[in-house]
Amino acid sequence: MITKIAMALTAGLAFAAWHKANEPTRFQEISVERINLVEPDGKLRLTISDAARSPGWVFHGKLYPGRPKGAGMIFFNDEGEEDGGMGFGGSTRDGKFGAYGSLSFDQYNQDETVKLTYQDENGQKREGLFLTDRANIPITDMIAKQDSLRALPAGPARDSAIKAWAYNNGHPLAATRVAVDRDASKSAVVSLADPQGRPRLRLAVDSTGAASIQFLDGEGHVTKSVTP
Repeated sequence: MITKIAMALTAGLAFAAWHKANEPTRFQEISVERINLVEPDGKLRLTISDAARSPGWVFHGKLYPGRPKGAGMIFFNDEGEEDGGMGFGGSTRDGKFGAYGSLSFDQYNQDETVKLTYQDENGQKREGLFLTDRANIPITDMIAKQDSLRALPAGPARDSAIKAWAYNNGHPLAATRVAVDRDASKSAVVSLADPQGRPRLRLAVDSTGAASIQFLDGEGHVTKSVTP
């Protein structure tokens, strides 16, 4: 009888421990420097961190140095590759302040293609939404090419090579197609660009309230302007 009771108590305690282990852990407050959200197989999907522990650029398992250190979140896709993120910051130095905030989403195997951003340099403020076309070239190949060009001797030849590479035979590596922003001149602007990133249509309301629609050619010259 005693054995049966002991077995029943053991089973009950085991079930209670199993049930408690499967309950979500709840905290009223927690202080951490970084949180990693991972899949059951350990694959990284999201980081939330302070500036000091912000991860570097990692593509296909290789760490690339140079990421500016800042607090925020970084997203990773189903393959564990960086997929965008959110960053923010602000401080005052020598009597002048700077602040920023951004939310971005990356093109697959490339850099950010959708970005919502705010920047303020001591009152020179800009905020907006920007949509960017990215070349269908793996970002790791672009980094390797960029490094090889930068290793060339400084001078006109290197500058010309970098410019030609960025132009990519008429298909720029990056071309902002849509910009909806409030710029440093306090104008509210919608700018639509061609595949080369050249603005071709501009709708604006300036700081005085004057509205206009401008059509531009490939050289950036206004070919027609419409006002009220």
